Amino acid sequence: MSANIQNQVAYLRTSREFPEDLRQLSIECNKSYIDVANAVNSRIISTFPVNKAAVTGENWFLNNNRQQSLRRVYIFTTTTAIDHGLDLTSIDRFTNNYGQFTDGTNWYGLFSASNVAIAGQITFYITPTQIVFLVGAGSPSITKGNIVLQWLSLV
Repeated sequence: MSANIQNQVAYLRTSREFPEDLRQLSIECNKSYIDVANAVNSRIISTFPVNKAAVTGENWFLNNNRQQSLRRVYIFTTTTAIDHGLDLTSIDRFTNNYGQFTDGTNWYGLFSASNVAIAGQITFYITPTQIVFLVGAGSPSITKGNIVLQWLSLV
């Protein structure tokens, strides 16, 4: 069962014996650099820019082709719809959409849902041009918050 696993753990050895022969040393240094680059490049990139897309470092294999995911952060202070500025025709699918907000005292989670309000919750959905908030009856008020959209690009 473990022979068909897609991923491998990014592992870097903690010590390495370098040969004294310059030719062998050059080969070992090149291998060392490749090991470091592969380990660093296999982690998720923790960059969350506001109003700009960033590559996440995640690789998705939905059709046996590698697709990178991108993310973008949006800041808000009301439940007014946000123009997202994304070209949905270049997006294959959204993969991870979430957020948080505060009423000035407590912090709450924010999740994408349907276009029907849920009592006690604030949710959101994505139209071709906007992020639309749905405010359920009895939900907390918003003083500030953020939404993170993550998607797979077609290009």
